[in-house]
Amino acid sequence: MRAIHPAADAAQTPIGAKLRAARTAQGMSLAQVAQTTGLSKGFLSRVERDETSPSVATLVQLCQVLSLPVGALFAAPDVQHVTLADAPRINLGGVNADERLLSPRGEQRVQLLRSDLAPDAHGGADLYTITCEVETLHVVSGTVSVRFTDRTITMTAGDALTFPGREPHTWRVEGGEPAVALWVIVPAPWSGSA
Repeated sequence: MRAIHPAADAAQTPIGAKLRAARTAQGMSLAQVAQTTGLSKGFLSRVERDETSPSVATLVQLCQVLSLPVGALFAAPDVQHVTLADAPRINLGGVNADERLLSPRGEQRVQLLRSDLAPDAHGGADLYTITCEVETLHVVSGTVSVRFTDRTITMTAGDALTFPGREPHTWRVEGGEPAVALWVIVPAPWSGSA
């Protein structure tokens, strides 16, 4: 009996975007990569658009020039999906705020929080700080004011505010209506894993 080998998948593995991302992250132009590898800019451009497949030797050469492990081109991205229904409730000190952690618990690079805020919700009477580099507040609906030591900024639906996390501040829902806000905190001050 003769062995039957599985057929190769006709779908091409898209690697072009990863090669382009590695090249641009290093600030290299197509011309620089072409000069270093001896390949034409046109060929490299077609590879980056997944219009042609390089040989294994060419792929290894490109990865060496780009300081990119060959295996990284074929690794599945670490994508984590958190539904609002499954997002854990957390308490960061807000009063009358239903706060949920929308980023994965162990994520340390960034933290995404959703706050469903009652009409009288606030972050407390005293100014506070968060141990992070930057905070961004995006008001999805309603009106939220953010008070700093020297000013208060009132935001309505669609507005965003970015400021240093170590800047003393507090917030309050305004206008007698509920609000929904998203907070992006970089890096995550709390991983939620404890």
